[in-house]
Amino acid sequence: MKRAAGIIFRTMVLVLLGIAIGLFISNHSLMNQSLGFSMQDGDKISKVLNLVKDSYVDSVNVDSIEGATVNNLLQNLDPHSLYLPEQRATSLNEGLAGGFTGIGLEYQLLRDTLVITQIYTGGPAANAGLVTGDRILEVNNKKFSGTHLTTKLVNKALRGDDKSAILVTVVPPNSLIKKQYTLKRGHVNTSSLDAAYMAAPGVGYIKISKFALTTDADFRDAIGKLKAKGLQKLVLDLRQNGGGYLNAATALADEFLTKGKLIVYTQGIHEDRRDYFATDSGTFQQGKLAVIIDEYSASASEILAGALQDLDRATIVGRRSFGKGLVQQQFSFDDGSAVNLTIARYYTPSGRSIQKSYKAGVDSYHNEIAERMRKGELFSAQSNLDDSIFKRPSPYHTANGRKVFSGGGIMPDVFVPADTTGNTYLVQTLGDQQLFSAYVIDKLQPKLSQFASAEDFIKQYNMSDAELNNFILYVSKTIKEIDSRELAQSKSTIKTLVKANAARFKWGDNAYFEAINSDDVTLVKAVEAVK
Repeated sequence: MKRAAGIIFRTMVLVLLGIAIGLFISNHSLMNQSLGFSMQDGDKISKVLNLVKDSYVDSVNVDSIEGATVNNLLQNLDPHSLYLPEQRATSLNEGLAGGFTGIGLEYQLLRDTLVITQIYTGGPAANAGLVTGDRILEVNNKKFSGTHLTTKLVNKALRGDDKSAILVTVVPPNSLIKKQYTLKRGHVNTSSLDAAYMAAPGVGYIKISKFALTTDADFRDAIGKLKAKGLQKLVLDLRQNGGGYLNAATALADEFLTKGKLIVYTQGIHEDRRDYFATDSGTFQQGKLAVIIDEYSASASEILAGALQDLDRATIVGRRSFGKGLVQQQFSFDDGSAVNLTIARYYTPSGRSIQKSYKAGVDSYHNEIAERMRKGELFSAQSNLDDSIFKRPSPYHTANGRKVFSGGGIMPDVFVPADTTGNTYLVQTLGDQQLFSAYVIDKLQPKLSQFASAEDFIKQYNMSDAELNNFILYVSKTIKEIDSRELAQSKSTIKTLVKANAARFKWGDNAYFEAINSDDVTLVKAVEAVK
């Protein structure tokens, strides 16, 4: 997995923090009384902390203890109310802001050298002329490569204030000639859309990774470009989308619904019911629509999927979603830390809450997905229906009278079992140690220039068995023991991942997902659902 200079760490696996954080309404400055207690001298919490600070036998980090104390209090309420230290709060908020301040590149550390793996369009690095494959040797005329680099050291060197300058010395791919670039740090735009392309004649595909401030604008831009390519029907992929902003979810739902349709409503003891209705500004109100979800689609993803299912606007394809029906509001402290406090529940148009139970505690709550796998729910539609929450009589129905369920996520209309045959420990290790992308950098980089476009590469390039053997020889320098049975089982998966990583290195995320989806059974089912 690659790391992004400045702020963003891009990964191809779900970060459960996204689900744990959940659904936001807004961010407000927090006074102590907002939490229901005051930090007066008589207050037990502050008094105990002062006792520890003044009288404890050893020196302690009182700030850390205070944060842990607040977090334990919140976690006893529900799994999604929690305390965020400054760095975590900043990272979360910037990740949903649609951009960050930096130089606009992603990288991989390879043999103690930073290799650029992605350049953000319109960012300082792109404007200066840096390209993927460039190796940064010096920063501000000081040796950088070969200095025992870590992510922390890289961030310290490359991050900085807006408009501040940084001088980097690089060596381009397949060259020994040094080049210098002066980069002025600035705002770098990021998209919450991972991919948008034509998956079949007349059928567009859009994958959304999170519900950020820019999601609706990103979607409108993508749908406009796809319509120009003949889009009439759409597959929307929300797999591994852990949520984001409530307003971003309702805005996206508005793109598909006609005026006056109820999208969702929220309500809590201290929050009056608030209804969110569609307007008449949607860009895709009529065409056939399928939405793909999985067990990691949560929160804002479930608001959208639940609304479209209840209103019979889309066919939901995949596996049962996570089951998060709580709404958080973020309150910030002066030191940059924050509290995410659950203030309401949300309800789909039919009136159902999809929040799964958390009575057994936080650990059990977050292990529930593993429990589904243990019981076979990820591999059988009937196993899902055998769950007790779906055996109870349901008072909830879609607009056309189909029965739907509450209390444990969104059940898809078309179930597609998880395919874990190729996802072996070997594949996970190759990904964790960034060996797919390392192989692309070291071995495939020169070959990529032979292809005129991502489309040509995806159509024409397929990894041969001989090249697979070369890949195994390459990775065996890092992984000393490779299980032959796992290798045989993962052969096809490894070939696809090498191809997808090569596509991403040369042409970006869109090409990555077009390659990775080439043999995706779930996408095939979704395309069938809209034809």
